[in-house]
This record gives sequence, C-alpha cells and structure tokens, in this order.
Amino acid sequence: MIKLTEKEFHDLTTMIHSRFGINLAKKRILIEGRLSNTLREKNLASFDQYLSILNNDPTGAEITLLLNKITTNHTFFMRENEHFEFLLNKVLPYFEKNHPDRDLRIWSAGCSSGQEPYTIAMAMDEYFGAKKHLWDTKILATDISMNAMDKGRKAIYPSESLEIIPDKWRNKYFVDLKDGTYQICSQLRSEVIFKPFNLMDPFLFKKPFDLIFCRNVMIYFDESTKESLVG
Repeated sequence: MIKLTEKEFHDLTTMIHSRFGINLAKKRILIEGRLSNTLREKNLASFDQYLSILNNDPTGAEITLLLNKITTNHTFFMRENEHFEFLLNKVLPYFEKNHPDRDLRIWSAGCSSGQEPYTIAMAMDEYFGAKKHLWDTKILATDISMNAMDKGRKAIYPSESLEIIPDKWRNKYFVDLKDGTYQICSQLRSEVIFKPFNLMDPFLFKKPFDLIFCRNVMIYFDESTKESLVG
C-alpha cells in the first residue's frame, strides 16, 4: 500500500474540504486504502503525483473518480427510521392542511444510491393513498457520486438492504428479481429525479423546498460547513 506523507495528507484533505466540504481529517487509513489501487493503476509512485493530476485535469473526470472512491455509499432502506415516522405522523399531515396547491418540493441531499428518496416516496404513497394522484410529489435526489446515482436510477438492491422494510411495503413497492436482489417498482422510480450536485456550489433552485433530508451527508462535514449550509 502506498503511504501518504504528512504534507500529501494535508494537501489532499484540504483540497477535498475546500471543494466539497467533506472533512477527512481523521480518515487517513481510509484514504490510503481506497486510493492506493488508483495510484498503482496509473503507475504513480506517490500521492503528490496524484494530486498534480487532480489539480490539472480540466475535464473533472479525475475528481469524479476520486469522489466515487472515498464516499461510503453504505446505506439501506428506512435508515434512521424515526425520521420517516416523523414524516408520516407530523410532516405530511401538516402539508396536507397547509398546501392548497398540492405541490410539494422535497429534496434528498446526499442521496447516495437512492434508498432514502425511495423510502420518502413510499411513505408519501402510503400516506396519501388514493389521493396521491392529486399531488405533485416528485423528489429531487442529489449526490456528488455519479456511481451512487447510477445505482439509484437502476434501483436494484440486495435483499439485506430491505431488512427493515415492512412486508407490506416490500410486496407493494419492490419486484423480486429472483437472484437475491429487488428492484423498485416503476411507479416509484418515476417519482425520483437524480441529479449531480455539490453542496458547496451556489444554490440556484427556482423555488424553495418544503422539506430537505440531509442527515446522511451532514456526517461528512465539520461544524463550520454545517452552519454555512443550514444558515
């Protein structure tokens, strides 16, 4: 395994933090483990050479590959279950009473491979039931990892990621592919729009959102970055 020098570790983590807000100051072993193969594939002898490639790539392809390597993308359906109970029992009843236009703008920021936005979509379908067609409930799902979003668009997941899902929801919203995986039904797939977005970039959305899920991405940020995002 190719080791990071102190300067290389500082320069790499500083670059990632300044461009994406991700705090990797305590993730030295993770970086070495996940990027050593990349350096070998490129016949590079040091992380300093890799940094030079990252900083001089006008296409952005190299930084995209880096992000795909270092972001965890480990998630499952109904992670932080209390959030979805709050959505069903408090948030959606409030929206139903206070949104006469029946237009909900919902954003899953740092959506990873799609489990969070699809869980939101299932919760809304359960809540609104037969009235669902009267509401615009499209969900924007964003992430900096193109690999993760590709998985989200395909919406195929291993059976173990569905362990917390109620049987009723599994039977209603998933198609058993008979190979140990399940795919989200087409109805729900059409409810989620995946787009790449870096939370450190300016927010140029036309309208404000009614609800933002961002817990999964906030764990990567330090306190100052969190404050700037929610302030």
